[in-house]
Amino acid sequence: MRSLIRQRYGQAATIFRGLGLALTIAAAAAFLGAHYGAPAMLFALLIGMAFNFLAHESHIKPGVDFAASACLRLGVALLGVRLSWADFQSLGLYPVIAVIALVALTILAGIALSRLLGRGARLGILTGGSVAICGASAALALASVLPRDARLERDTLFTVVAVTTLSTIAMVAYPLLFAALDATDAQTAMLIGATIHDVAQVVGAGYSVSREAGDTAVMVKLMRVALLPVVLLAVIVALANGKADGGKITLPWFLVAFIALAAINTLGLIPAPVASAAESASRILLITAIAALGVKTALKQMADLGGGYIMLVVAETALLLAMAIVFVKLFVA
Repeated sequence: MRSLIRQRYGQAATIFRGLGLALTIAAAAAFLGAHYGAPAMLFALLIGMAFNFLAHESHIKPGVDFAASACLRLGVALLGVRLSWADFQSLGLYPVIAVIALVALTILAGIALSRLLGRGARLGILTGGSVAICGASAALALASVLPRDARLERDTLFTVVAVTTLSTIAMVAYPLLFAALDATDAQTAMLIGATIHDVAQVVGAGYSVSREAGDTAVMVKLMRVALLPVVLLAVIVALANGKADGGKITLPWFLVAFIALAAINTLGLIPAPVASAAESASRILLITAIAALGVKTALKQMADLGGGYIMLVVAETALLLAMAIVFVKLFVA
């Protein structure tokens, strides 16, 4: 019994060390953001990247992984208290159609480009789905339903590193690009939500523009996430011998929680003090998650993966961006 308690204590202590690092970076970022009028999430990302040398330390890594995953998901879930069904209705029909079309076209393009580069359709499904839907989470989910072979683990690792790195770059670069294109806040929000790979970076980029842009970008992004089960099922059906190793397909819990909280908020059942506290907690959690993702990001890893692989993900990302810009310029005021 004592040995079990000591084991549990050791595991908790290991998580708290890495989580403590992420929280410390988040606190420093919040301080700098408040005093210099710049996005705290951007500071969290940049400071976190400076601590990348700690990312693989055995006493730091578990806590950093926890902050980058659990804190992110809980933070996104709590964003639901700020939104209601009326907010989703305000997006209109075009964004919904656009998200479905962009996801489908990006995956199909990924398959075609992967075959063109001699890498096979499965890598195209893996990378195209990750770019189109929700980055690393989609990569892991798709890997669970693709037929296993000697290359799958390597391809999955590459995809996770590539989309995370490109998403981090996009978090900083895309708001600047869209400003240079004279995009309105509404157009920028739609573009951020429709093009950046990971949820955390969508949050960081969106709220660096404005609160309203952040809310809209998250809603558009969650529409993409909601398509993940549909894409997984389509992959299973499309592959003649494909079998899902991960059991039944379900929506991510944080998406379910987000929708549930938004529904409760629509009914006016969340008291203002509770909503305010949840909003503050969400911001703390998301800054902490951004800090942890910064710690985990090593740009050098991109150069070690091979030009063909990198070209594939960059091409898919550029294609998604180009299609989204064309749509937004035509249909979003």
